[in-house]
Amino acid sequence: MKLEYASLFTHVNQTVIMKVKIDTKEKFHVITLIEPILSDNIAADLSQLVTQFLHQEISNVVLKIGDVENIEDRAAEELAQIQQVFYEKNASFVICDLKPEVEQKLDEMGLLEEMNITPSESEAWDIVQMEEIEREYMDDNNENL
Repeated sequence: MKLEYASLFTHVNQTVIMKVKIDTKEKFHVITLIEPILSDNIAADLSQLVTQFLHQEISNVVLKIGDVENIEDRAAEELAQIQQVFYEKNASFVICDLKPEVEQKLDEMGLLEEMNITPSESEAWDIVQMEEIEREYMDDNNENL
């Protein structure tokens, strides 16, 4: 298990620092966002960070946002777009550990049903495993056609 800490910096009139913890597991990376608010700027930086994993051997990502108490509209839309990019690239992107107010906001925006969201990292791992099996099955079926 590889554990590293990363901070990203963006220059837009002021410096924005995004605090994350990255934990690499066997089949996925766990990105833990250590922020009380998921703002538009942080979501853009987060998007850059997680999409880098699409070019690595382990491309699946579990995003833990248990510290996030509020999410801005554009940030919520960015998460949905990130998930779409991952699925287009045959990789899993699962969000877990949401606070009720964040889950409610996603639901009000009509995004909750579009996203892969689980209560815990353990359940996120189950989703990643199921999607890996599904992709292998689909690849096998396509080769047999």
